[in-house]
Amino acid sequence: MKYEAVVFDLFGTLVETFPFREHEQIMIEMAAVLALPCQDYVRRWEKIFPLQELGAFPTIEAVVKHLCGELEIILDQELLAKVTAMSLDFTRRCLRPRQDAVETLTCLKAAGFKIGLVSNSPPGVPCLWSETPLAALIDHAIFSCEVGFVKPTLRIYELACERLAVEPQRCLYVGDGGSQELNGAAQSGMNPVLIRVPYDDLYDADWARRQVWQGPTVSTLAEILALIM
Repeated sequence: MKYEAVVFDLFGTLVETFPFREHEQIMIEMAAVLALPCQDYVRRWEKIFPLQELGAFPTIEAVVKHLCGELEIILDQELLAKVTAMSLDFTRRCLRPRQDAVETLTCLKAAGFKIGLVSNSPPGVPCLWSETPLAALIDHAIFSCEVGFVKPTLRIYELACERLAVEPQRCLYVGDGGSQELNGAAQSGMNPVLIRVPYDDLYDADWARRQVWQGPTVSTLAEILALIM
């Protein structure tokens, strides 16, 4: 068997592409609840989003408190709970598996493959991870906000291999190509595969880079089975 493990990206791979427009609308609604200037709140949230992915804020509550502090707003605990719930409800919707995700992971596990996840994620994602049907099918899930590394930093791929106890050359990496993740996977020694579904959301700064990918490409998760079996 050439491969021992498959490591997946999350957004745009096991779940749908992150809905940027919907996320902006949720932030506007959160700002309205807090009686804050909407566009200023959105701009500040987006500015610190990379820090969220790196683990600078342990929870969504901490993010909201930080932004309110910047705006010199005294935060009411009831409002904090309300906007935190709004953010987590949005994230919960985003974590619904793609149609063939559970079936594909189940087949891989039944065939004896180890399964990992590497995701650039803000703190709301690992907070809700155990609620998803994907969690029970993945041996080790690595979220950037928990480990302090983001893709395409080599260390995050190395960490996945260490936790799965596999050599990178024996690992297939599947992702939609955001954050230059496929190049990072290749540099780590993994074997990267691009997933590009026909209906994907094109509102993404990384999309142009994905169009020049020359390596293996699939349009559904189920196609991974033919590549690895």
